[in-house]
Amino acid sequence: MHRFRLDLADLATTWFACSPIQEAVLSLRMWTHPGHYALQSAAFERLRPAFDRLDSTLLLSLVSPNRWIPDFLTPRPATPAADFRAELAVVRGLAPEQLRPELERAFLPHGRSLPVVLEAGLADPAGLLARIGDALEEYWEVCLAPSWWPRARAALEADLVYRARVLSRHGAAALFADLDHRLRWENGVLSVDRPWSDLDGEVTVDGRGLVLTPTFFARGAITMISDERAPQIGYPARGQGGMAAEPAPVTAGALESLLGAPKSRLLALLAEPASTTDLAYRLGVTPGAVSQHLAVLHATGLVTRARHGRSVLYSRSPLGDELTGRPRRA
Repeated sequence: MHRFRLDLADLATTWFACSPIQEAVLSLRMWTHPGHYALQSAAFERLRPAFDRLDSTLLLSLVSPNRWIPDFLTPRPATPAADFRAELAVVRGLAPEQLRPELERAFLPHGRSLPVVLEAGLADPAGLLARIGDALEEYWEVCLAPSWWPRARAALEADLVYRARVLSRHGAAALFADLDHRLRWENGVLSVDRPWSDLDGEVTVDGRGLVLTPTFFARGAITMISDERAPQIGYPARGQGGMAAEPAPVTAGALESLLGAPKSRLLALLAEPASTTDLAYRLGVTPGAVSQHLAVLHATGLVTRARHGRSVLYSRSPLGDELTGRPRRA
């Protein structure tokens, strides 16, 4: 069990963030433990030829057999909408003498040795750290940034909009209960059941703020390995099924006759907040075409929009729900 002790001021400074470096690093679990994240399997199988051309031996070595990943590879995001290169700079900025302790903390708790490629590389810690940074950057640029991350970011930002709605309507206790079954909030303590570790830990947030980050690559709430790290909890993101969804079929019947096929299809997809980029992918059209239709739907009161970071997320309005006969997902 891991416990975060929060006073009222700490609770007020608890915030959510999307972390591209977290998703890039945790996604390495797809290659080492693919059966654990079935909703992402199809997307990552399409990326396999590109991944195999990278420094895949090193990348795969960063995930331990029990799926632990060294803490320094997933630094706490500094802003709600973090930038990959800024986060990668934090990874690259680790002091070389700290590299071995970071790696051993992830790989040795159960008596395992370091992977051969990491042990050999530690003869030159600065060189190994640079190689890790280069491999992660290439993985991001070649595999994730072109098409996977824009859709993933839209889904993660939609999750954050939903969490903000839960917090504003129902308060912190309901928010934590809704995040994940491993979390429990009671008397100023947020407890995280950690079935992957027998160690108990307690962290006093003490004005540092608790950051909550949605992820596609965890089957329950997760924490850093070290209790000395700034407070951070990852939790399974909502809307993961949409990442594997095929383009939606055209909505039939009276709604299509009233709005036309493109707008009726858009309205049907907006049961959860989504960005223009995500909608364009799912419909197989250009973002420009989606923007035009969304402008009309917004002007007629059928959809609402809210800005999160650099993205604008759309969802059906109550009027749109009535027109489609489909309530939004709570």
